[in-house]
Amino acid sequence: MGSRRVKEAGKKEEKPKEEKKKELPKDKKVRKRHEGIREIVRISEVNLDGNKKLGVVLLGVKGIGKSLARNIVVASGLDPDSLLGSITEEQIKKLEDAINDPSKYGVPRYMINRRSEPATGEDQHLVSSKLRFALKSDVDFMRKIRSYKGIRHELGLPVRGQRTRTSFRGGKAVGVSKSKEARNVARKEASETAGAKPAAPAKEEKK
Repeated sequence: MGSRRVKEAGKKEEKPKEEKKKELPKDKKVRKRHEGIREIVRISEVNLDGNKKLGVVLLGVKGIGKSLARNIVVASGLDPDSLLGSITEEQIKKLEDAINDPSKYGVPRYMINRRSEPATGEDQHLVSSKLRFALKSDVDFMRKIRSYKGIRHELGLPVRGQRTRTSFRGGKAVGVSKSKEARNVARKEASETAGAKPAAPAKEEKK
């Protein structure tokens, strides 16, 4: 009894625990917001985050990769580490012009995605909806002339020489399923129990 009382007295004397601050999960953490900077900036038909750096934020535009994004920013006379929301309207227009025509600003030819276009023979760089439309029209043209790649596109099969034995099977299981195998065994057993059919009588040969 005495030991119980001592324990109860010890419990009462304990100080209340300090409440821990609840941390938000990584996905729901509040992003840093800078004062005097626009939250969203629209470039090439895409709404981009104004709190991101120019060298990174341009990757959100379809048709622009890492090296091209940095080259476009430097060619248009801007700092890749500056925030998108901090630049002026004139600088945004210049940046859009550099995206639409990089060769005009001295970007190397190998970075352009539409070199020597079949219709005009000129070098172009397409982004966003123009790029999507060009890709679709290319596939439609290949299907129209019945080229190998066009037929593969039409059938929904891989175009670049991949193997199709195990890949691109459309969700089917690889190999023979057990239920199918069991069905075949049952049919075989049924045919064996029924027995072979009597042979037809041989026709007499005419003399």
